[in-house]
Amino acid sequence: MARDKARSALYRRRGITNIIAIALACAAALFGLAFLGWILWTLLAKGLAHLGPSLFTQDQPPPMEAGGLRNAIVGSLLMCGMGVAIGTPLGIAAGTWLAEVGNNRKLGTVVRFVNDILLSAPSIVLGLFVYAAFVMQTGGNFSAIGGALALAFIVLPVVVRTTDEMLRLVPVQMREAALSLGVPQWKVTMQVLYRSALPGIVTGVLLALARISGETAPLLFTAFGNEFFSLDVTGAMSAVPLVMYKFAGSGFENWEHLAWAGALLVTLFVLAISLIARTLLLRNKVAND
Repeated sequence: MARDKARSALYRRRGITNIIAIALACAAALFGLAFLGWILWTLLAKGLAHLGPSLFTQDQPPPMEAGGLRNAIVGSLLMCGMGVAIGTPLGIAAGTWLAEVGNNRKLGTVVRFVNDILLSAPSIVLGLFVYAAFVMQTGGNFSAIGGALALAFIVLPVVVRTTDEMLRLVPVQMREAALSLGVPQWKVTMQVLYRSALPGIVTGVLLALARISGETAPLLFTAFGNEFFSLDVTGAMSAVPLVMYKFAGSGFENWEHLAWAGALLVTLFVLAISLIARTLLLRNKVAND
């Protein structure tokens, strides 16, 4: 009888603890979703009205005049594209080495540790590094190339981590089966491992692209910004985050409207990239199941 009472009290206490934990978890989730909804509603309310054709066909205007963000949008696309083009091959190569060669080596552990540090490093620190290592070494010349290098340092650790994780998820039996047939190691990697891990690797690249699309701090020290339309990657170039940073607190109504429109545009871009990444991951999961 005493044992039954003790067990009943224990189950009752655990049930109450479980209910409290679930309630706190739901409250925390609702708290976060409320702020997210508030942010999205503010962006839509203040940015949607100014999201028109002129935003993509006109360059950033002087104060008190109409204009758009064409030069900034093109600059963002160029620098983000170059950053991904620089960081992705290096990241895939490093991730492949970690998964296939350095997995059980001390050097591999060191490389993973350094990659984790780089992954969590503030973007402004990476921008200052590129400023000191590249911009100052080229005579203090701000350029889109410098901006792309800074963004590539943000892309690199994301792609390294994703490639490493996705390749290690490929079953060992697939490697052994290919090697037992006499297939060289490089062909196993290219034709077996990469094909199996491709959706995950592409997802990592897309997530890295979504992250760098809203970065401002690294570009302040590298690309600097440009009020005019330019395709010269060796010179200063504008970007949407830079324009948002400059226009948001300017006090000029037309500039503030463009800042809100730019913020909404970046948010929609990141949302689209995230949805594509989620779709690829879902397809990969369904295919594996």
